[in-house]
Amino acid sequence: MAGMERSGGAVEVKGYKVYVTPVCFKEIKSLPGHIRQNIRKEIGDLADNPRPSHSKVLNLPDIEAELRRLRLGKWRVLYAIVEADKAVDVFAVRKRPPYDYSDLDELTEDIE
Repeated sequence: MAGMERSGGAVEVKGYKVYVTPVCFKEIKSLPGHIRQNIRKEIGDLADNPRPSHSKVLNLPDIEAELRRLRLGKWRVLYAIVEADKAVDVFAVRKRPPYDYSDLDELTEDIE
């Protein structure tokens, strides 16, 4: 997918730029093929609609950005919407279960 270079990157389609962190890019790269394709497609679709109906808001009071999770079967894509910049920052892909969001504070340290 364009914009998902080895070091992460951005995809701009219509309204929002979608950034994938380098750590998240490595996580996506290590996924099985069919799962990786589905997740990459859904991440690309966030540029058109960063709040799809199958996403959910994650409430973290210390974060100004709107945190959301996208549910794709047993997988979760965690991302932040920064409305002022018209940007979507994808920062993690996790399998559930066992993922319980216990590392969410650590993952969001760099998000404005």
